[in-house]
Amino acid sequence: MKNVSRYIAGMVFIFSGLVKAIDPMGSMYKFIDYFTAFNLDALEPLAYILGVILCTAEFITGFAVLTGIRTRLAAWGMLVFMLGFTPLTLYLAIANPVADCGCFGDAIHLTNWQTFYKNIIISVFAVIVFVNRNNYKTVSTPLYEWLAISIITAAFVLFTTYSYRHLPVIDFRPYHTGANIPEKMTIPDGAPIDEYETTLIYEKDGKQKEFTLENYPSDDTTWTFVDSRSRLVKKGYEPPIHDFSMITPDGQDLTDIILNDEGFSFLMLSIKFSEADADLIDRGIESGLACQDAGISFYILTSSTPSFIDDYEGLPNIFYVDETTMKTIIRSNPGFMVIREGTITKKWAGRDLPQKNKLDEIILNSFPVKSKNRTVILLSIMAGILLFSYITNFILRKLKKNKQIL
Repeated sequence: MKNVSRYIAGMVFIFSGLVKAIDPMGSMYKFIDYFTAFNLDALEPLAYILGVILCTAEFITGFAVLTGIRTRLAAWGMLVFMLGFTPLTLYLAIANPVADCGCFGDAIHLTNWQTFYKNIIISVFAVIVFVNRNNYKTVSTPLYEWLAISIITAAFVLFTTYSYRHLPVIDFRPYHTGANIPEKMTIPDGAPIDEYETTLIYEKDGKQKEFTLENYPSDDTTWTFVDSRSRLVKKGYEPPIHDFSMITPDGQDLTDIILNDEGFSFLMLSIKFSEADADLIDRGIESGLACQDAGISFYILTSSTPSFIDDYEGLPNIFYVDETTMKTIIRSNPGFMVIREGTITKKWAGRDLPQKNKLDEIILNSFPVKSKNRTVILLSIMAGILLFSYITNFILRKLKKNKQIL
């Protein structure tokens, strides 16, 4: 059981750290959600670095437990993690200040209660690992083990930095390349709808009483209606995309017109102009205007306040999009996207935008591709990490054996 616990707990920690590292901006946004919920807005500037520290610590702890490197220390780290996060997720489940804890990023969404139950199970395995921490065989010498941890930590941080500077290598969000936005906004026929419980409050002779829709005094004129309350008792189907709209500065919603355009549309997305790299914004505008000359529609999407939008009033086709939606669409400020008939054919981070003289050709030759099976890709990566952990364990044992022979 001690080895089974080591494998399960190690893989869960590796998976949790990996999916956060794939999308470090998503982890940053989740930390900001927590800071807002707990009135810790002053800590927002630390959100990114805390996200990197968290995912790195999770990954390295899991990798160390799985491979048997510095097992005693890793067992302590795993126990501390679970002692901290299990009570926290219980509070989240009861108070619900944040709807999704974000423990598995956007790869797997769990309710707060599901997260708490998951943590209870993982805590059992973590305790077993901790209790048996002195019974696991040492893989190699301390020097070789610390060297391995240092190399893996450096590589993991570099991977996280790459994901931050560019776009996630696996896009778990509904706006991934190949996704058709109108289709993901559609509610299937027969899908369950939200169910509400309505309470009606009536008053008679100075006393108020609550009724349901089935027993309220509809024919008794001696009762006077006071108020009504509705409570969601069962959540219905919610499409993957349910809050996407493009609003002009004068309030017109042109979402459907743009999504149904049979031609290519080049979109520059900037969550906030004030926080974006000005050079990348200027380059994006120049590229967009060049695309217009080539017959490609050009739109600018932003969540900036009207005062910042006014600075670009000389440009055509500026639209306001909800800030949360913008953060979901693109993990870059600015970022760029190509759509045709509502289907996303290309996405770039600001620094990855192709040269202006090549962009129109790339756009015109980009066609909808079948969405890649992200689950298969992620499982393949996890299998690769498992194989790498075995190889690491094997090499360290060989080094230890060779040193003993010498």
